[in-house]
Amino acid sequence: MVTDRVADLLARLRNAYKAQLHVVNMPYSGLLANICKVLEAEGFIRNFRMEEDGAKKNLVIELKYVEGEPAIRELKRISKSGLRKYSPVGKLPKHYNGLGISIVSTSKGVMTDFDARQQHVGGEILCTVF
Repeated sequence: MVTDRVADLLARLRNAYKAQLHVVNMPYSGLLANICKVLEAEGFIRNFRMEEDGAKKNLVIELKYVEGEPAIRELKRISKSGLRKYSPVGKLPKHYNGLGISIVSTSKGVMTDFDARQQHVGGEILCTVF
């Protein structure tokens, strides 16, 4: 049983890119699907979908490569189970001076730090992606 699903998602993505895999499977979660939606919209993954196998739901993520190199260079978990990191809208960090993104869980849903600034909401900083 996994206690931190977001950290598990990030670890599986990192490992799959290192192994040059094209598809990653993992147990479905609404939060993970929202994170994948942000990653897809920002161009870090090719596609994702939910598959049902009886009563069990799986999240299938298709990875993206650019000229043979992974689209994601760095994935880092910021807010952890034991130490949550929250930030108001004015103090949302910029990752690599705006080249990377921070994924933020807000009261309006999971979004990038740029979108959170546009909508003037702060929240829990889940991870950074570059």
